Amino acid sequence: MLLDEGEEALHQSVQKVWPLDAEAAFGALPTPLRLHAHPRYTGAGLTLALVDAAFHPHPDLTRPRNRICAWVDASREPVQALRFGERDTPKWPGWAAADPGQWHGLMTSAVAAGNGALSHGLYRGLAPEAKLVFVQVRDGSGRITNASIARALDWLRWEGPGLGVRIVNLSLGGDAVAPLAGNPVDEAVAALVVRGVTVVVAAGNDGERRLVPPGTAPDALTIGGIDDKNTLDHAARALWRSNYGETAGGALKPELVAPSLWVVAPILPGTEVEREAGPLFARRAAGDQGVEPRLAELKMVTPHYQHVEGTSFAAPVVAGVLACMLEANPSLTPRRLRELLTAAAHPVPGAPVERQGAGAVDAGRAVTMALADRHSKRADYAVSPLLSPSTVDFLLHDHRSRQVSVVGSWDDWGRPGLPAEELEPGLWRASLPRPRKGKHQYKFVLDGKVWLADPANPARAHDGHGAWNSLLVS
Repeated sequence: MLLDEGEEALHQSVQKVWPLDAEAAFGALPTPLRLHAHPRYTGAGLTLALVDAAFHPHPDLTRPRNRICAWVDASREPVQALRFGERDTPKWPGWAAADPGQWHGLMTSAVAAGNGALSHGLYRGLAPEAKLVFVQVRDGSGRITNASIARALDWLRWEGPGLGVRIVNLSLGGDAVAPLAGNPVDEAVAALVVRGVTVVVAAGNDGERRLVPPGTAPDALTIGGIDDKNTLDHAARALWRSNYGETAGGALKPELVAPSLWVVAPILPGTEVEREAGPLFARRAAGDQGVEPRLAELKMVTPHYQHVEGTSFAAPVVAGVLACMLEANPSLTPRRLRELLTAAAHPVPGAPVERQGAGAVDAGRAVTMALADRHSKRADYAVSPLLSPSTVDFLLHDHRSRQVSVVGSWDDWGRPGLPAEELEPGLWRASLPRPRKGKHQYKFVLDGKVWLADPANPARAHDGHGAWNSLLVS
């Protein structure tokens, strides 16, 4: 209701009853609130797979019913898999070891799909009703290799459809590769996307122009980080130190950014941190102010939750949003999900385009756009442009424009360009006789004034004015 009155009304109302700042006790914003998530869509009916070092069957994922439908060990051959039902208590080898790898996997899975059971639902993820498949890839020596990641993705390609997997999240990095092209992880990601699975990956946390698999995969949605200062004020957002760069195919990464600080997730049961949390909060409740430095050091929010940081957690935020979008509109393809997510994003003021992509994710806006996106089968194209021996077809989804054209380097950006035909409401197509061999740059022009890189084409080049042109390789 507050969002219907405008974002400013929401921000003012929340701040009035719950003053928030970085020092506030119990002040970390719940992730769905900070992303304006649509409360009616929770990932119900969807299955989300997470590829990580290791996992834990936390109550936020297993109560009041178990939502972990499979645990898979792809760290070596042969791949091992256990399957579980809603009434099962999921357990697997080492499930109670309380090691750091399990901590990371617990965090990513709960950020995406935890129901906040130990916080009365307050600190839930974006898709708290989605089912989960856990795929473990850390080998016996503690390493995560490209081979194990590719093996995990290949298993999901063949076994995932039977489990209903539509989204895969990878919050990890494999081996650095040179050259970037042709590594097995990129190829495995591409094969998954062809089968209708959307793949989300974390950009990395070094702040460098450097990508490692799976961040090198052109077909994945790569997510960078922002620091929203734990407020609802969009103007306060700033980029975090996430990695960025260009893939071998010319795709620019990241495509989007999401919160990578003040993201709340469960404390791993059985750890020293959990054992320390209870007494610390008991002392605080008794009025002992001396515990505050230690609580801040451990980033504790409640006795069961702490806030975490890194693009490892920005990526599953987006994976949870995708689950809600697919619940709202199950017909959406990976390509269309990418377009809608980027169209719904808010650019981060003053941040370089190459480091933020389309900008910060807006969950509520993305789900609303997914609900409204209804098209015939002919709108189900994989990429744009589409090349035939004699022509090139440029395709665009846009429901707001009344006139669309395409301009490009093949005729020195001649205006007014190629006129696009509206095949059905919101679906535009412009055709060009296939130009000479080589690389050509182009953009859509909307209503004669808005210049737009092709949302369905990840291959881009700098336009010399702080933005991007799309690349056509003829």
